[in-house]
Amino acid sequence: MMWVRIDNRLVHGQIIETWLPYTHAKHIIVANDAVARDDLQQQIMSLAIPQSVSCSFCSVDDLNEMIPAFTNGNGSTIILFSSCADVRRALDSGFIFSSVNIGNIHYGPGKKQISPSVALSSDDESCLHYFRGQGIELDFRCVPNDPVQVRFS
Repeated sequence: MMWVRIDNRLVHGQIIETWLPYTHAKHIIVANDAVARDDLQQQIMSLAIPQSVSCSFCSVDDLNEMIPAFTNGNGSTIILFSSCADVRRALDSGFIFSSVNIGNIHYGPGKKQISPSVALSSDDESCLHYFRGQGIELDFRCVPNDPVQVRFS
């Protein structure tokens, strides 16, 4: 099983303390171009991950090459993206998934706050509409026990 999540913080406490136990993931893949080129960021993120969970870092464009190694039946995999645009790039390059968890997108100028942890730009909204048009389920939850309250239209 693959759990796809958008969270601009990537690896952090909520992933480790709530999503790993919820998904029973044995692998984390961070698909982010900047982190894929930054050994220090990778080392910092890896420090938070339990030794029983493997972690890999790749660019968004290299994600499809990583997937087969982690979807061989040895537990589920959490795939972390920092933005809607990165998920769209992965989808457009052949990455297949049925659901995306929108967990955290920071507020900024020109963004509309739609939940306590998600603020969307017009580009983000277009991207999410695109996902929905592809039959991808949108799951707006910061942590697993959050009720699904956001109605994105």
